[in-house]
This record gives sequence, structure tokens and C-alpha cells, in this order.
Amino acid sequence: MPTSATTPGVLLLCRAEPPAVRSAAQLLGEHLLLAPAGRGWSVLVPEGRPWLDGGEPADRVAAGWASALAVAAPWPVLALWWDADRAGYTLASGFRRPVGYTWLTDGTPAGEDEAMHTFAVRLGLDPVLDVQDLQPLTRPDPVADARSRLLGLIAVLARLGLALPPGLAPGEPATRLRTAAGEAGGQEVARPGPRDATRDEVRAVEEAVGTAVGRVVGDTVGAASLVSWLHGPRGRILAAVRLAAGVPLLVLGVSRRSPGWVAAGALLVADGLLLCLVSGEVPTGRRPRRRPAAPATSPAAPREPRSRD
Repeated sequence: MPTSATTPGVLLLCRAEPPAVRSAAQLLGEHLLLAPAGRGWSVLVPEGRPWLDGGEPADRVAAGWASALAVAAPWPVLALWWDADRAGYTLASGFRRPVGYTWLTDGTPAGEDEAMHTFAVRLGLDPVLDVQDLQPLTRPDPVADARSRLLGLIAVLARLGLALPPGLAPGEPATRLRTAAGEAGGQEVARPGPRDATRDEVRAVEEAVGTAVGRVVGDTVGAASLVSWLHGPRGRILAAVRLAAGVPLLVLGVSRRSPGWVAAGALLVADGLLLCLVSGEVPTGRRPRRRPAAPATSPAAPREPRSRD
């Protein structure tokens, strides 16, 4: 990789248009630039403080951010990362286990071949032709370094509509990446206020789950009915699942001092708490009082007409 690539960096590729990505990206609470990256794609360019100032490994932060975004949205997130010794990617999609691959700086493969196949399946690439083009990335090549491996991966994704703006490429320092994103129409992702964050989080949860069901049933009625499904007992079950998954991630992130995993765990916990609110009343341990039913009244007997004498 070139000398500039010794500075760690991350690019977050989201398979959605920028308007759909903005609200989910705000929940990360990081300084990000959001720019279009082809038909149906967006790219998030972080400022890089966790690895530039905090000494956190770029791959760990990238994995945490990708997982946090993926569980809050119905589209997959591909995190490209690089540092002085390695480069690679992490693909996160919903609650599935993230899949990733790593190359050493000289391009030596350091991942599993099965990970590349899973990568192709989850993104909807052709299981034969596209996978054949991904196979060389998993084989030794004396003239291919880590940067060229990532560029080869991006070239295959171009078949799905991905088109990074000029100057926005793996291996460049964060300042150059943010400059390129700004020239391509990138906009700063502002941090929302408390009320805006709550509203955006509820909307993101309902849209994510609603879209998932809409794809299964194949119509808009399923998506609309699932939003109402969230406001009930089954919504509370989903909330419990998110809390059960988020709390361990949050504890793990705090113990390892990893901002990425802390963000993923906090987002899951927030999703669970908000789902508790939208699915019904928060239990208080007391049963609501029932009003006594009004006594039934029998219909009045019809009066007999008076006879005229």
C-alpha cells in the first residue's frame, strides 16, 4: 500500500440512498460525511478520532459501526478498513453474524474462502460469475497489495451499482477522503437532539421491521400491518430480544474500551427500550382497575293506548 495508507482509515458503504441512511447514521453520534456512491448506494466518511486520537484499532471500530447501522436499518453495511499492517472488510446485515476478510499489507490473504462466498450471497451477487471474480482475491498474488485487493472488491460491487466518487478510495488519509466526499456533494451528518433521536429511532425500528415483512409478504399491506404489530405483545418480545443482545455487547465494549461495540450495544438497548414504549404501557406491577359494568336495563314495556269512552 502507498505511504499514505499507513494512516488507518474506514469507509462505510451502505446499500441505500443518502436520505434513508441519514437518520440511522445520526444514531452513531460520530462526525460523519454522507455522500452518494452510485445507484442505491451511499458512503459514510468518518472523521477518524477513535483510531487517530484514541488508539482504537480501525477494524474493531469499523465492525462495531457496521453492526450498529445494520441492526437499525433494513439494508446491509459494508465497512472497508485499513491500517499500517492489514486491510479488509466487514459486512453486517441485520442480526446475522458479520462476515469479514483480511489481507496483510503486501496483499497476502489472511481470511477464509467461505467468508468471500457468504459475502457474495448476502449482497446478492451472482453465485457463479461474480464469485469466480472474487476467488482471485483469496489467492496469493506477488504484485497485488492490500489496497489493490480492496479496489478489486469495489470493482466487483460496481455490478450492483456501486460507484465511489473520484478521490474516495481505500488507503487515502481521512482528510483527503473527507475533502473528496465534500466535493461529491457530501453533507455533514448532524447529531440529533434528544427528542429528534427518539423520534428517528422509533421510525428506524418501524421502517426496518416493516420493510422486512413487506419483502416477505410481497405487498405494502404486510409492512403497514407490522407497524401495528409492534404496538402489542409481540412487539414486547422483539424488545426483549434486542435488550438481551444489546446489554452483553455494551458490557463487552465498555470492558474493552471499544467505541464501536459500545455504539452497537447502546443502539440495541435503545431499540429495545423504545420498542417497550411503542408496544404498549410499561408494566408497573399493578393491574389496572376495571370500572364496574353498568347494570343491564330491560327495555320499557310499550304503553297500551287509552280507549276513548
